[in-house]
Amino acid sequence: MRQEKAGQSSQSNFSGNSLTILYDSIRWEEKALYEAAKKKGVSVENVDCKNLVVNLNSGRSKYNGQVVLQRSVSYFKNVHSTAALEGLGACVINPLNAAILCGNKMYAHMELEKAGVRTPKAVAAFSEESALAALEELGYPAVVKPTVGSWGRLIALLRDKEAAKAVIEDREHMFPIYQVYYFEEFVERPPRDIRAIVVGDRVVAAIYRYSGEGEWKTNMALGGHAEACPVTKELEDICLKATRALGGQIVGVDLMESKSDGLMVHEVNNTTEFKNTVRVTGVDIPGLMVDYALGQGK
Repeated sequence: MRQEKAGQSSQSNFSGNSLTILYDSIRWEEKALYEAAKKKGVSVENVDCKNLVVNLNSGRSKYNGQVVLQRSVSYFKNVHSTAALEGLGACVINPLNAAILCGNKMYAHMELEKAGVRTPKAVAAFSEESALAALEELGYPAVVKPTVGSWGRLIALLRDKEAAKAVIEDREHMFPIYQVYYFEEFVERPPRDIRAIVVGDRVVAAIYRYSGEGEWKTNMALGGHAEACPVTKELEDICLKATRALGGQIVGVDLMESKSDGLMVHEVNNTTEFKNTVRVTGVDIPGLMVDYALGQGK
């Protein structure tokens, strides 16, 4: 178990060539980031968030000045460990505000709307009765999403009122956060979406993600496939606008091609996966992320 010790140096640990990768699950991406850092001669340390113990009152933290690539998938572990390490003087990528906003679909929607970024129409409700009323206003079909969640879990397409009543009844018996009802319009689009990877102030690569057989969701984990997507000026502009609206630095922006409204952003991921983007485009995304992270600590 990692634990800070009293008496550690009060000087910044950042040497311009040191990096911490904080994770709670080792995926292809975390391995690739570690290997990219080692190839560049960077002093890199993998830290499992589940083993992290932080003295919150230490004025001499080893994390003061340290660059930390935050890769924890769990929203709650991510937000709380980022708050702790930032508070101790670490440079965490992405920062706390971005983690809070990107990790909650309703928070992100509100910030994107304020920034003028096109997003699907959405409504929120906070009881079974008001949820059904909200859906009548939004119209069917509609999409229900957990405000916090990933990999398409608990996202459902509600084709009519009967389907909505069944899903909402189930959610009434779940953890309280699932009684915060967040609905989006079902956007008419091609059977694909776009995942664009933003590193700093540019989109470094993008892919189309196609739905798997019998699926309407485009998550690769659900059997979809990917193809390279050209990074047009329109795509880059909307991705950078969304990234800035949420205070992100390294993110994955998910977009749909609405038949009526053009490109619209439906999610921004602060611990984005990029395995398929590297495979399809050949872009060295892990290397670019490491370069960017080290540049932030200087």
